[in-house]
Amino acid sequence: MQTRPYASDTSDHAEQQQLELFRRLTPTERIQKVCRLSSSLRQMAMDSIRRHYPEMSDHECQIKFIEITYGPELSVAVEQYIEARARV
Repeated sequence: MQTRPYASDTSDHAEQQQLELFRRLTPTERIQKVCRLSSSLRQMAMDSIRRHYPEMSDHECQIKFIEITYGPELSVAVEQYIEARARV
Protein backbone atom coordinates (compact mmCIF):
# COMPACT_ATOMS: atom_id res chain seq x y z
CA MET A 1 0.00 0.00 0.00
CA GLN A 2 1.52 3.29 -1.12
CA THR A 3 0.75 6.43 0.85
CA ARG A 4 0.54 9.79 -0.84
CA PRO A 5 2.60 12.63 0.61
CA TYR A 6 0.20 15.37 -0.43
CA ALA A 7 -3.51 16.06 -0.74
CA SER A 8 -5.66 13.09 -1.68
CA ASP A 9 -7.56 15.23 -4.20
CA THR A 10 -4.43 15.92 -6.29
CA SER A 11 -3.99 13.85 -9.43
CA ASP A 12 -0.80 11.81 -9.78
CA HIS A 13 0.27 13.92 -12.75
CA ALA A 14 -0.27 17.22 -10.91
CA GLU A 15 1.50 15.87 -7.85
CA GLN A 16 4.54 14.85 -9.91
CA GLN A 17 4.67 18.30 -11.51
CA GLN A 18 4.47 19.94 -8.09
CA LEU A 19 7.28 17.79 -6.75
CA GLU A 20 9.46 18.59 -9.74
CA LEU A 21 8.91 22.32 -9.18
CA PHE A 22 9.81 21.94 -5.50
CA ARG A 23 12.98 20.03 -6.39
CA ARG A 24 14.11 22.91 -8.61
CA LEU A 25 13.91 25.43 -5.77
CA THR A 26 17.07 26.49 -3.99
CA PRO A 27 17.26 25.76 -0.25
CA THR A 28 16.56 29.43 0.46
CA GLU A 29 13.50 29.41 -1.80
CA ARG A 30 12.23 26.24 -0.09
CA ILE A 31 12.55 27.85 3.33
CA GLN A 32 10.81 30.99 2.10
CA LYS A 33 7.97 28.91 0.64
CA VAL A 34 7.55 26.95 3.88
CA CYS A 35 7.53 30.16 5.92
CA ARG A 36 4.87 31.72 3.66
CA LEU A 37 2.74 28.56 3.82
CA SER A 38 3.08 28.41 7.59
CA SER A 39 2.11 32.07 7.91
CA SER A 40 -0.89 31.53 5.64
CA LEU A 41 -2.04 28.55 7.69
CA ARG A 42 -1.74 30.50 10.95
CA GLN A 43 -3.77 33.33 9.43
CA MET A 44 -6.45 30.92 8.20
CA ALA A 45 -6.61 29.34 11.66
CA MET A 46 -6.99 32.74 13.32
CA ASP A 47 -9.68 33.74 10.81
CA SER A 48 -11.54 30.53 11.60
CA ILE A 49 -11.34 31.17 15.34
CA ARG A 50 -12.67 34.70 14.84
CA ARG A 51 -15.60 33.34 12.80
CA HIS A 52 -16.43 30.70 15.41
CA TYR A 53 -15.98 33.05 18.38
CA PRO A 54 -16.94 36.54 17.16
CA GLU A 55 -17.34 37.77 20.74
CA MET A 56 -13.66 37.12 21.54
CA SER A 57 -11.05 39.87 21.63
CA ASP A 58 -7.84 39.54 19.61
CA HIS A 59 -6.03 38.50 22.78
CA GLU A 60 -8.60 35.80 23.52
CA CYS A 61 -8.37 34.55 19.93
CA GLN A 62 -4.60 34.27 20.26
CA ILE A 63 -4.95 32.28 23.46
CA LYS A 64 -7.56 30.04 21.78
CA PHE A 65 -5.11 29.49 18.89
CA ILE A 66 -2.44 28.39 21.36
CA GLU A 67 -4.92 26.08 23.07
CA ILE A 68 -6.00 24.45 19.81
CA THR A 69 -2.49 24.23 18.38
CA TYR A 70 -0.36 23.38 21.41
CA GLY A 71 -2.82 22.24 24.06
CA PRO A 72 -4.66 23.69 27.03
CA GLU A 73 -1.68 23.44 29.40
CA LEU A 74 0.40 25.83 27.32
CA SER A 75 -2.49 28.23 26.74
CA VAL A 76 -3.07 28.45 30.50
CA ALA A 77 0.66 28.98 31.11
CA VAL A 78 0.83 31.73 28.48
CA GLU A 79 -2.25 33.43 29.92
CA GLN A 80 -0.75 33.30 33.43
CA TYR A 81 2.55 34.67 32.13
CA ILE A 82 0.80 37.57 30.39
CA GLU A 83 -1.23 38.37 33.50
CA ALA A 84 1.92 38.29 35.67
CA ARG A 85 3.74 40.62 33.26
CA ALA A 86 0.80 43.04 33.31
CA ARG A 87 1.05 43.31 37.11
CA VAL A 88 4.70 44.38 37.02
